Formats: sequence, structure tokens, C-alpha cells
Amino acid sequence: MLYPKTLEQKLGFDKLRAWLHEACISPLGQYYVERIKFSDKFSMVEKLVSQTAEMKDILERGENFPSQNYLDATPHLRQASIAGMQLSQEAFSDLKASLNTINLCLKFFNNQEPETFPLLRDYASSISVDRHVTDAIERIFDDRGQVKDSASTELGRIRRRLLSEQAGIRKRLDSILRNAKQQGWIGEEVSLTVRNGRMVIPLVAEHKRKLKGFIHDESSTGQTVFIEPTEIFETNNEIRELEYEERREVNRILLELTDQIRPYVPDLLKAYHFLGLLDFLRAKARLAQELSAINPTFVNKQVVEWQQARHPILFMSFKGSGKPVIPLDITLDENNRILIVSGPNAGGKSVALKTVGLIQYMFQCGLLVPLREDSTMGFFQNIFIDIGDEQSLENDLSTYSSHLTNMRHFLAMANKRTIFLIDEFGTGTEPGLGGAIAEAILEDLTKSGAYGMINTHYTNLKVLADKTSGLINGAMRFDGENLEPIYQLEIGRPGSSFAFEIATKIGLPKGVIAKAKEKLGTQQVSFEKLLKELDIERKVFAEKNTSLGIKERKLTQQLAEYKSLKSKLELNEKKLVNEAKAKAKMLLSDANQLIENTIREIKENKAEKEQTKAIRAKIEQFNQSQLKPEKIVEPAPVEETYEPEPGAIGTGDYVRIAGQTAIGQVLALRGKDIEIRIGDLKSTVKLNRLEKVSKKTYKAATGEKEVKASSKGIDLNERMMNFSFNLDIRGKRGEESLGVVDQFMDNAIMLGYDELRVVHGKGDGILRTLIRNHLRGYNQVKGMRDEHPDRGGAGVTIVSLK
Repeated sequence: MLYPKTLEQKLGFDKLRAWLHEACISPLGQYYVERIKFSDKFSMVEKLVSQTAEMKDILERGENFPSQNYLDATPHLRQASIAGMQLSQEAFSDLKASLNTINLCLKFFNNQEPETFPLLRDYASSISVDRHVTDAIERIFDDRGQVKDSASTELGRIRRRLLSEQAGIRKRLDSILRNAKQQGWIGEEVSLTVRNGRMVIPLVAEHKRKLKGFIHDESSTGQTVFIEPTEIFETNNEIRELEYEERREVNRILLELTDQIRPYVPDLLKAYHFLGLLDFLRAKARLAQELSAINPTFVNKQVVEWQQARHPILFMSFKGSGKPVIPLDITLDENNRILIVSGPNAGGKSVALKTVGLIQYMFQCGLLVPLREDSTMGFFQNIFIDIGDEQSLENDLSTYSSHLTNMRHFLAMANKRTIFLIDEFGTGTEPGLGGAIAEAILEDLTKSGAYGMINTHYTNLKVLADKTSGLINGAMRFDGENLEPIYQLEIGRPGSSFAFEIATKIGLPKGVIAKAKEKLGTQQVSFEKLLKELDIERKVFAEKNTSLGIKERKLTQQLAEYKSLKSKLELNEKKLVNEAKAKAKMLLSDANQLIENTIREIKENKAEKEQTKAIRAKIEQFNQSQLKPEKIVEPAPVEETYEPEPGAIGTGDYVRIAGQTAIGQVLALRGKDIEIRIGDLKSTVKLNRLEKVSKKTYKAATGEKEVKASSKGIDLNERMMNFSFNLDIRGKRGEESLGVVDQFMDNAIMLGYDELRVVHGKGDGILRTLIRNHLRGYNQVKGMRDEHPDRGGAGVTIVSLK
């Protein structure tokens, strides 16, 4: 149930309906637009939205889907269904073009995989256009919608005779025309023309007696007459008779063709309803693209879990001017069913309210909605709204009376499957009484189990929401320091009206504001003051949390780097120890072998004293050469010497960045900013950070020859500005695409991007496989995956870099 009857106009859905009506190609689609209505059946909503999502997917994939000749031929078919009726040549021309579009649509869906576009493919499978119909029309009509000469033997004969007679009469008329020009009866630029279906010669009126014939017409000035010469009169009569014969034969052919297609009219009407639905779905899909809308998770229960919800009409309005729409995050569930929104006037409360109503209404009308993908849409059978001034002169109702009339309906009809929206709850009467009535109504609405959103300035409703189960406060954020609205909804706390602050900013006398505070009472002033202070404190703490978050991320990164470095050092230490142990074991083995050989030699030879000394000297030599530790000499630190160069820094000079060893050459001066080249890189540095050095120092530090100031390096700033993380290679050949991808990857790795997007299309998957196999050869590639189905699916590869 919808309430009131003007709900569409109040929410602005009538503007979306008008947009869809304009986006349809033919009356077939517009017929469906005019019949869009809110559905309270879950399965129907699910089907309508899914069909729209499938069509949006078709358009975004760039599939070769028909987009022309969505012609409405249903009036012609209804006429053809009557026995004895004959369709005109124009009617058959429309039928031929539109039936071709229907067949192309059916062919498109028949060529898809079973799991692709299941709803539309299933609908298409129930539609058929008998080949007898299309073949019969193709046999009779050409591509321009004209009846072919071959449509019948008699028609071919008549048209051949007609062409022959027309050629003969033109030849004779050309001869008469040349003679009239030679006689000076007509000008050189005059040519043959047709009057009353007969070929005639334009003749100057004063010479009309000089040419025998019949005058068929004259010019508006009377200076020219159009004469049919006597000698071609009979031939013209024959041509007219042939034209009558041709018309009779064409009518006979069209009547016969109409009789042929009559038995197929019911199936054809069904096919045209299918064509109209596709036109309608194309319009809905185009609207979804315009709004960046999606098909969120849809559940058969009462819930609102929306992220980044945007008001559709406001979004389209701002899109042209480039202004952003502040998105809305809102959650209503079993524990917090009714949201009480407060805040200053012009802070966005009414827009937020209409956003909720319009998006829920759109979805249950079968449209995609502008939300983030992690949002969840619930299902409601009733939508009640109380928005705007419903004052009625006819019924003698004041604004407040109309509000109470609406509340009476809400209280009588609201249930657990209802969502209601109330703007400026309780206004229109004495504040104390209005607040009390509003509180009582709100308590009853809470007991009904309904879901809703209420905008108010009443403090008692804010207090009630804070202590009542099922109610929750919300505030439209407001910059308390600068007194400017932020247009963001914050759930969980009430908002302040900032009435005194705004009055102060506008310039209302301080004495008046002070008196107002006295009259209001300390309790209310303190409450408003507390809300303001909380809003300011929240902003400060939010900034501090952001700063702490950045620091925490840096600390986490440094800790990870430290752990990685520590792990590498420990690993290197173990490797060195193991290598030392292995070397020591080898040396010990060699020493033992030497000693054993020496002992054996002494025993075998019973060596004398001199021989023993020689053997001992040999052992000592081994000890000195193999076991003595090597002395480690640490190189003395090399001090960089720079020869300063006197004078001001100019283009082509060599400079050093203060505190660094990098030396470069000046490319350009821009006031206090200097563009320098260091190696292959260009950078901009402040003048006060540079020291001028000699040419000798530059050559010693870089080992390069002098480079002219006009030399070009790699400008990272320019490359970063021109780089896009999205690469579209559709339509390119294999080798060409690999070259483009290599250049794309080089730039991305240099600029430090961590995720890239390569659009290659689906097709047969050949280009996708080629690109992915090529990317696997990059060490910097961490992984690859398909894009989300709503943004291209398997036609797009997301590349994650290390």
C-alpha cells in the first residue's frame, strides 16, 4: 500500500519516469514506462530488478546488441488479424525492419551460455517468429521497403513495359524540348517536368500558341505554362494505364501477403511485446549507468543496510555541473527500527528523508539503485510518507490538520512490513502541544513494529529516542566552528539546531539572543550547548584518530621491515657460522693427515735430528699459511670533496642539494623553484636548498659529460599526472597489445601502484589468456583476478602488484 496518492510526485519519481520515457526508442518501451508501479510481491521485485541488471551487464560488456528499429507494428498486426483487410506497403516496411530486430535479439540470447543472462535468455526461448512470415516478406520487399519487380510475373511485365514507354516518351520530349530552345520559346536552363502525373514542357506564356498540345498548369505569375505536346498524348495515356495496372497488381500482392501472415498474428504480437520489454529494459539499464546504480543484496525481510546511498535526481542534476553529492549511510534493523533525525535547517534532513523513500520505491518498481555494493535492500509492503505542505482550501484543512490526517492513517494502517517517512514531525501548531502529540504518536508507531525515519527539532523526541527500545537518534552533521552544514548523516546521537549560533552569525543583536536564552531556560540552553560541544569534539577526535591511524600504519610497516631485516641477519649469521665450521673441519682434517704422514715418515726412516727439524718446519709452515687468521683492514671513509662555485645559480649550472651527495644540472628557473636533472630524473627544488658546484666536481661525481639544459629526462611528476591505472586494449592484436601492456606495467611499477585494471573484453578468451600468461612473467605481479560482474567480470583483469 502506498500513501498518499501523490507519493510519486512528492518523492520525485515522476522525474525518473519522464527520463525513462524519453530514453525509450519506441512506443513499445514507453508503454511499459507508463505502467511502472510499486510491487509488494518479493518474487516479482526480484525478477524485475534482475532483468534490469542483466540488460545493464549486456550494455557494459559492449556486446553487439541491436539498438535500432524498435518499431511498434502491433496496430498493423491487429489490422491484419481481420479477415479481408490489407496492410499497406509502409506497414510491411515497418514489419520487415522490426522483425529483423526481433530475430537479431533472439539470436543474441540463443548464442549465450545457459548461465549467462538466465532471465532474459529464458524469456527469449519462449518467443518465436515463424520463418514463413519473414521469408514471405523478404520475397516481396527489398531493403528500402519497396515491392520487388520479382514479387509476381505480372508485376515484372508491367514495370518493364512502363520503363520502355517512359524511355520512349522522354526521348520524344527531349527532341521537342531541344527544338523549342532553338526557336527561343524557352530558356536554355529549362528541363522536362511532371504535372498531374503526365510529362510536360515548361513554355513561356507568349509562345504557348506555337506548340500544339494541352495546357495542364501555369506558374503562379502566369508567365510560364506547362504543355503536354499533342504527339505524346496517347503515349502518356498508355503510361497512366500501366501505372493503374501496377497499383492494382501491388494491391493484389499485398492482400495475398496479408492473408499469409494472418495465422501467425498471435505469435507475432507476443514477439512485439518482447521487443517492447527489451526497449524498456534498455532505458532502465541506461538510467542505471547514468546513476552508477547496482543490484544490491535483496532479502525478504524488513531491513535497511545502505552504504553510500545517493539521491538519484540530485545526483543527475549535480553531475552536469561537477558538484558532488554527499552520500548517506543508514541502517534500520529489528533493534533500531525508527530513526529520529535532528539538526539545523538547510542541513540536509529533508534530502536524506527523500533519498530513503525514493530509493526504496525505485527498487520495488524494478529499477537499480545508487548504493555501494556491500549494501542490503529489505522488502516492505507499505510505504507511507508525510512530506511537505498538504494544506487544502477545498476541504478547509490547515497544514497541521493535514499532518494529523496523515498520522491517523499511519496509526491505523502501519504494521511490521511498513516503512514511513515523516518530515518536520509535529510542526504547524503551538510547540508545547505539538511536541506532546508528536511524542504520543511516536510511541504508538513504535509499538506497531513499523520502520521509519522522522525529521524533527523537538527535544522531547530526541530524549524519547535515547531511552526507548526500537528508536535511535541521528544527526545531520554540522560544522560547529564555521557554522556550515556538512550534509552527512551520523547515527547514534541527536543533533543540535544551532539556532543561537546561526542567529549570531547572521548578525542578530546580542541583546536579543541573550533574552532568548533567558526565556528558553538553562536546561534547554545547556542541552543545545552540550550537543554543539560534542559535535566539535567529535570533529577534533576524528582528525586525531586519522592522524593516529597514519602513524600506526607507518609503525606497523617499520616493525615489519625490522622483523624482516632481523630475520635476514639471523639467517646470514647461521650461514656464516656453518661455512666457518665446514672450513674448520676441512682444515682440521688436512692437519691430522699431515701429522699422521709425518709420524709415519719419522718411524719408517728413523730420521735423524736434521730431518726432524725439517719436518717440524714443514708443519709450522702449514700452521702459518692455513690456520693463521687474516687481518681485516677497514677502508678509511672517503670524504666527498666539493669545489664551490661563486656567483648566482643560472640555467646550465651544476648544483648540489644541501645535505645530500646528489649533484645535478639546472634545466630551468621558475622564480624560487629550480628544475634540475639528476641522472635520468627531473625534479623541482627550492633555490635555498641548492649549492653551486664546479664543472669538475660534477664530472667527478657522475662520470658523465656535460648535458645541455634542454636535455630531456624522465619527469616523474608529468608521468604520474598522465598515468591511468585503467588500460583498455580491446580491438588490438596480440603482439600490439603485449607491447602496450609492457609499457603500462613499466610505468605502474616505477610509480608504485599496487593494483591495476586491464580491459580486454570477453570474446573467445584468447586475448585474456595471452595477457595473463604474459603478466605471469613479471616478478612484481602478486596475483590476478576477474573484475566484479557488475563492472565487466571476466572481460577485465585486476592485477595486484607486490
